[in-house]
Amino acid sequence: MMYNNFYQNKKVLITGHTGFKGSWLALTLHELGAKVCGIGLSPKTNSDFYVVNEVSSLCDSHIVDINDLDEVKRIIIDFQPDIVFHLAAQSLVRYSYANPIETYQTNVMGTANVLEAIKQVSRKCAIVLITTDKVYENKEWHYPYRETDRLGGKDPYSSSKACAEMLISSFRHSFFNLHDYDTHQKSFATARAGNVIGGGDWSEDRLVPDIVRAINDHKQIQIRNPFAIRPWQHVLEPVFGYLKLALKLYESPKEFSGEWNFGPYPEEVLKVQEVVKTALEILGKGSYKVTKEENSLHEATLLKLDISKTINELRWKPQLNTKEAIRLTMEWYKIFATNKTEIAKHSKQSICNFLKTLD
Repeated sequence: MMYNNFYQNKKVLITGHTGFKGSWLALTLHELGAKVCGIGLSPKTNSDFYVVNEVSSLCDSHIVDINDLDEVKRIIIDFQPDIVFHLAAQSLVRYSYANPIETYQTNVMGTANVLEAIKQVSRKCAIVLITTDKVYENKEWHYPYRETDRLGGKDPYSSSKACAEMLISSFRHSFFNLHDYDTHQKSFATARAGNVIGGGDWSEDRLVPDIVRAINDHKQIQIRNPFAIRPWQHVLEPVFGYLKLALKLYESPKEFSGEWNFGPYPEEVLKVQEVVKTALEILGKGSYKVTKEENSLHEATLLKLDISKTINELRWKPQLNTKEAIRLTMEWYKIFATNKTEIAKHSKQSICNFLKTLD
């Protein structure tokens, strides 16, 4: 009841509400009784979670590029949100190599646009800015990264998100200093989540969409880095993590401002090949092969998150193990493939079932 009681009739703005995580967040907030406003690009396919769950009918949706400062300011000033979740981003590592300027423009200046607009919000507001687990300077070791570890990034995507973190810190200290909170009443936190999987993601060069597309096309799944280790988690894990963080940030801004990791327990990380095998077992069909690319682009092979701060201070913890997360994900795609008319009902039931597992 904590989530229902807090979010009922709260005015919540989501940037990137048409994307994979953003649309799951928008649907969840609607189920919790919030008044949702969204800023995002047009969905890329008619199979996107945003489309098949008719999220546009559940919120005040604005199809606007986050780089359009004037429009972003107009929407935020008009809406005057209680809570802001900033998810709008160029979120693909391999795409960032081909389009570095777009990646930096969206991830850094797009974030600056949102923060600049928030200056004009005249009410108390808690802002959760979603970055990534890839903001850390990855040294390819088994040590899980903590919120206080050094930021970095070898690829343009990771680097752009590290830049966004520095920008957020600068805005927080320059314009929204906690010492002056009683005057401006704006509080900020950044959320760094691991590799998120779930139904309705059709992005290029992401493992689960690649698996589903290959099976639908009766092709072998091709995997580039079979032994790469990632902190996999179902999309509802970070979604409810963001919701709890915003709730706590709104109620106790000085205590919960800062950086927070969201990921699975350390023992739940899996290699890419293990994820593929588990998915194929659940689906009961398909095969894969390992491919090698000449002049392949750099991608991290080992990444773990330390979530002890989030567990101990925010009192958030993972509800699903990795195999359960894969099972729930594959179930969504199986239902979508066989009975699209039931997918909206299934998505809402998934949220309801997950909510029941929370303390």
